[in-house]
Amino acid sequence: MSRTFASFAEFYPYYLEEHRNRACRRLHFVGTTLVLLTGLIALLTWTPWLFLLMPLFGYGFAWVGHFFFEHNRPATFTYPLYSLMGDFVMFRDILTGRIRF
Repeated sequence: MSRTFASFAEFYPYYLEEHRNRACRRLHFVGTTLVLLTGLIALLTWTPWLFLLMPLFGYGFAWVGHFFFEHNRPATFTYPLYSLMGDFVMFRDILTGRIRF
């Protein structure tokens, strides 16, 4: 049974609990970095088909982290929007040192 969250602020601590494994967080970080770089390259080079790679990079790396290291079900399946937001907030938190890489 899924939990109900009234806001992203309420969801984010749950999201972090689902990403305790360092390898999983690192895979998320790599995937999010590739998503951002691919989007930037697609815009700068006017190559729209590159946008198709973005979900592959983002979800591919994250799901490998969940299935092989975290051993849990990705939050994307139950909370798609909050999970996407969580990826970017966790990315920022890793960059700023708030979360251990």
